[in-house]
Amino acid sequence: METLIIPGEVVQLSPRVRRLTAPNPGMMTGPGTNSYILGTSELTVIDPGPAIESHIAALIALTQGRLRRILTTHTHLDHSPAARALKAATGAELLGMPPPPQVNQDQDYRPDRVPQHGERVACGDFSLQVVHTPGHASNHLCYLLVEDQLLFTGDHVMQGSTVVITPPDGEMGAYLRSLEGLDTLAMTAIAPGHGHLIEHPHDEARRLIAHRLKREQKVVDGFAAKNPATLDELVPVVYADTPVKLHGAARRSLYAHLLKLEAEQRVSQTDGCWRLL
Repeated sequence: METLIIPGEVVQLSPRVRRLTAPNPGMMTGPGTNSYILGTSELTVIDPGPAIESHIAALIALTQGRLRRILTTHTHLDHSPAARALKAATGAELLGMPPPPQVNQDQDYRPDRVPQHGERVACGDFSLQVVHTPGHASNHLCYLLVEDQLLFTGDHVMQGSTVVITPPDGEMGAYLRSLEGLDTLAMTAIAPGHGHLIEHPHDEARRLIAHRLKREQKVVDGFAAKNPATLDELVPVVYADTPVKLHGAARRSLYAHLLKLEAEQRVSQTDGCWRLL
């Protein structure tokens, strides 16, 4: 069993799937962004990762002129920018959704084709079912390797940490609905964008939903101390169990929780102050 992910090390996860982790470890990326190489003859890459020359060179070497398509889960800057150089070097078809108009999105990303929710992409001796999973990003896609029942989740589900939801493109209600949608998929494991393989995927999706709803209740309970309250007043109350160094990211997810509650008419907001109704 794996105990450590080492950037640049190729890991064979199954006869069809290899993992190469980019050298971009950090607070938000864990050990780094996972790129996956699928296939045995005709090859497909899922999430080429950041535009780091050594990582791109490794992907080119590993695919050895057999790369036919590049798929991206979304266009955050640690997942899609390497696609341009990889496509230029290999001529592979690029599939994914265009970037939303936020600064943290890869605005140079131009897919050759936008796959549709429910579509099956034929990849030689296997197929990938496309699953639109908005929430972390509005253009987020997961891909189910049908023959292996393995779901590639990008940042929709990560191993070892929860996903940050950053409005306006990130949306908490959409994220929860997308997690609920995984329940219908025939999958036995998750290959996340960051971290190790996750077993018992349906249980993991349900656990994440329960975690988010528990956090939502902490948001509601947080108004007991002060009502109305600003975001900065709520963060240390709602995220008292989270290290202070992560409160910047927590603030973004708190805002997403509040926007969900506002849409449900459970809170209101005036001039930066939120009130529990």
